[in-house]
Amino acid sequence: MTAAIQEPAPLLRRILLQGKYEARTMLSNGEQLILAVFLPLLALVGLVVTPLLDGLGSSRVNIAVPGILALCAMSTAFTGQGIATGFDRRYGVLRFLSTTPLGRAGLIAGKALAVLAVLVIQTVVVTAVALPLGWQPNAGGILTGALLLILGAAAFTALGLLVAGTARPEATLAVTNLLWIVLGALGGIVIPGERLPAGIQAVVPYLPSGALGDALRDAFIAGTFNGPAALILLLWTVIAGAAAIRWFKWN
Repeated sequence: MTAAIQEPAPLLRRILLQGKYEARTMLSNGEQLILAVFLPLLALVGLVVTPLLDGLGSSRVNIAVPGILALCAMSTAFTGQGIATGFDRRYGVLRFLSTTPLGRAGLIAGKALAVLAVLVIQTVVVTAVALPLGWQPNAGGILTGALLLILGAAAFTALGLLVAGTARPEATLAVTNLLWIVLGALGGIVIPGERLPAGIQAVVPYLPSGALGDALRDAFIAGTFNGPAALILLLWTVIAGAAAIRWFKWN
């Protein structure tokens, strides 16, 4: 009597399960949690209680929150996912999972799903803190802002996978953390470009950080869609994604 052959679960279920696993792993890691939640919240409070954002046409909190949401996207999609993928690659996890029924496409989809799940949690937490501080997002820009946030997360995920798939894990750790600090401080993501040193103002709008920060501020403050910024985010997503597909090393 032969044993029945167990069929693999449908692809969608495999992706959902992988995404759930990836998200739980990210949220259970203390360092990732600090980077994804606590540091953005500290930055939000700091921007609200200091005069750094005064004179920009809106309240401190209204200017700060879009940048903090953009920072959350960069923290999770670029730094967090990049580091996790880099060490998964070192320990052979990527190579093993890519040979299972999940496959390489399913694995990448699961990672992207995990980023979105964590980003939703980050958005809820930031909103819960920002509303009592006086945040008043433009109702007409909430949906636009949400879509732009997803696009920004896609761009940073592609960049994170590109770094993680081409560099050694130690280099990935150093590069992603360093860029998080540099882009967070000088990339236009939290502090608008007009408040940055004159020498870098011309470059900031073309960075994924600056484009996402500008796009979210326009959406949540004025309720408008920043087409050029969205196009820049799309280009970063396509170019970084294509480069990751071309040069990603699974072992």
